[in-house]
Amino acid sequence: MAQAQDAQNIIAQVESLPELIRTEFETIDMRARRLLNHNECLSVKRIVITGCGDSHMAGLAAELAFEQVAGIATEPMTAMQAARYGTPYFEKMFPRNPLTIGISVSGTVARTREALSLARKEGALTVAVTANPDSPLAGAAELVFDCKVPDFAPAPGIRSYRVSLMVLYLLAIHLAEVNGRLTQDQANDMRQELKGTADAIEATIGAISERSRELADALAQEKSFVFVGDGPNYATALFSAAKVIEAAGRHAMGQDTEEWAHLQYFVNVETATPTFVISPNRRGHARMAELIEVMRRIGRTVVAVVPEGDTAIAAGADWTLPVVGDVPEIFSPMVYAVAGELFSGYLSQAVGEPPFRGFSAAYDEAAGNTIRTSTVLESVSR
Repeated sequence: MAQAQDAQNIIAQVESLPELIRTEFETIDMRARRLLNHNECLSVKRIVITGCGDSHMAGLAAELAFEQVAGIATEPMTAMQAARYGTPYFEKMFPRNPLTIGISVSGTVARTREALSLARKEGALTVAVTANPDSPLAGAAELVFDCKVPDFAPAPGIRSYRVSLMVLYLLAIHLAEVNGRLTQDQANDMRQELKGTADAIEATIGAISERSRELADALAQEKSFVFVGDGPNYATALFSAAKVIEAAGRHAMGQDTEEWAHLQYFVNVETATPTFVISPNRRGHARMAELIEVMRRIGRTVVAVVPEGDTAIAAGADWTLPVVGDVPEIFSPMVYAVAGELFSGYLSQAVGEPPFRGFSAAYDEAAGNTIRTSTVLESVSR
């Protein structure tokens, strides 16, 4: 019974997303506008976004927004990479650069705290994005972005991922407005497009929820899954794979579209491995369409996460989970993650596996994997 409820919590979190976005948007936007003063906004020449797991994936998803909208070179890094390999070599030409944004909802992840602490020692302007303003992460940063939202039934990082994305997207829009790349009207229009993803999420849930359950039942005996995407939806591929791992304990991986053709193409065991192709009909769509025939030829079970009405990819897929609504590519991860989230929840139900293995036996949270108790370095040699 508890396992079924845990899996249902995943579905419930997905279904709660439209209301979450609509009710919390204005508060998050206000905090984004107030986080940096005018001079701090104008001083940003480079951005590093760091975190672990979903938090790192949010940075990957938002990279295009910062570069395309705000015109600022942005580098998403894992917390390990940022802390122990990135910070010692920060460019000192521009004071208080790069703007280093560390994301951890709990604020207790050791490596992300280490990355922010070391970045601050190197003179970077540091921001902690956390739902725990009293956390160690918050204490390590110069500025804190409080991303706490109303409590909800626990599930693997679904609501928190959308909040992290909104924080980053709204920061990118604000920086673009202050540095003159967007007029006030253009910035407000873009904010409304972002808020409008709630409508697309709601329509997509209605269109694919039952189909996702059927898919999970059909694939319940599979042991491995691959998710493929490019641009900001490479992050969606990684995130979707993460939800399958967390929710159902099955092996899953995310891969870049072109890299799949160089690597996973050659796998000749479990040739029917379900392969989810995530493409919002933007820059990578034509290349993804080329690969559908290849995937089918070598025996893969192809699941297309594509816009409603798409024929370039959907026509060659075994299963289609259509995304409803036209969403700008920079914001598409907000919506295109829904399919993987719903599938992971229904897969958890289908296989009778609780999320995070129930934090029991070898996965007992008290013993754990030391992500919170790992030693935090105070300096790193060059």
